[in-house]
Amino acid sequence: MSDAEEARARRRWLAINVVRLGGIAGAMLGLILAARATTLAPKVIGIALVLSAMAMIAVVPAALAHRWRSGAE
Repeated sequence: MSDAEEARARRRWLAINVVRLGGIAGAMLGLILAARATTLAPKVIGIALVLSAMAMIAVVPAALAHRWRSGAE
C-alpha cells in the first residue's frame, strides 16, 4: 500500500469514527434533554433526537464503509 492510499484509508477511518462519536454525543444530548424536561414538547424532542442519533450510529458508518470498500475500483 502506497503512502497516499494509507493516508486516504486513515482519513476514511477517522471520518467513520467521528460520525459514530457525533451520534453518541447527539444521543447523550437527547437523553439529557428528555430527562430534564418538565413539559411534553422538550421530552418529545429529546426522544426524537435519541432515536435519530441511534439510527445515525447504525446506518451512516456502514454506508460509508460500503461506499469506500476497497477491491475492484
